[in-house]
Amino acid sequence: MSLTQYLTLGRSGLRVSPLCLGTMTFGTEWGWGSDEATCGPILDAYLQAGGNFLDTADLYTGGKSEEICGRLIRDRNLRDRIVLATKYTFNAERGNPNAGGNGRKNMYRALEGSLRRLQTDYIDLYWMHVWDGVTPVEEVMTSMNDLVRAGKVRYFGFSDVPAWYAARAQTLAQFAHSEPAIALQLEYSLVERNIEREHIPAAREFGMGICPWSPLAGGFLAGKYKRGEPGEGRLETLSASGNITFERRNERNWRILDVLLDASKAIGRLPAEVALNWVATQRGVSSTIVGATKMSQLESNLRALEFTIPPEIRARLDQAGALDRAHPYVMFDSPPFPEMINGGVPVRGWTS
Repeated sequence: MSLTQYLTLGRSGLRVSPLCLGTMTFGTEWGWGSDEATCGPILDAYLQAGGNFLDTADLYTGGKSEEICGRLIRDRNLRDRIVLATKYTFNAERGNPNAGGNGRKNMYRALEGSLRRLQTDYIDLYWMHVWDGVTPVEEVMTSMNDLVRAGKVRYFGFSDVPAWYAARAQTLAQFAHSEPAIALQLEYSLVERNIEREHIPAAREFGMGICPWSPLAGGFLAGKYKRGEPGEGRLETLSASGNITFERRNERNWRILDVLLDASKAIGRLPAEVALNWVATQRGVSSTIVGATKMSQLESNLRALEFTIPPEIRARLDQAGALDRAHPYVMFDSPPFPEMINGGVPVRGWTS
């Protein structure tokens, strides 16, 4: 696989590279990102290698990420070449409930702000950043459909939503003959595999490409953290903030890391490259989001597409973080249930 082996994102005609450049690290406002002078060469190197997919959000570094992306795209005349994605949901004005969430009022407010910061009149892929738990899915779908029809948004997708929510949204679009979501952006790595239960099967059934975020688990899978020793960088900063999403250092994950380090030695590749390759080549994955605060990190990310993990090593990685067998999934392929259902005759579905 290479960065120029473009894939259509979900059941759409939008062509994206298999690695997407995430820009949560664009801007220094959060204490661990990069300034604009550093971001420019990183974007240039990604584009030179054939990448075309740029992911940001109105939340990232307080809007500075979008501003930096906007200037870099403008100064390089990249707008027609780049697939530009951004997100909305998080609140922009403390005390104002309608300055956050997934409702139409905030969606339109957030989009106008993103268009201004990005210096563009349309977004290629507009993500709902996270499920807010209250806005009716019908409101989100009709609002997104209107934005597509108005030309302000070309496509849209969902980030960090329950699988049932995505399935309901797609069913509504199907029967209303309206615009569907084309992708799901979800956390996925060797240490976080919960989307394998419901989200990946739902995405395949409903025509949505998976765009994993944090394939290196916030840097944990890069192999730079040691048991019992303080670390540094983004993972250390975010773990100290109390954000449970970024607390990776537990015994289960250390055991997975040990397997990854052994695989890294056997293949002769950096741990981060092996971990990223594993995610990027998983079933259902379209484009994996990678970030970099320095050029060496980007170069390592790009090298992750240069090799194939041998089957026996991949099997060990698969087993290291495999999900526990749980109800009701344990009934679908464990004796005696398939024979009881099919009368002893092998049967495969069309998506098998």
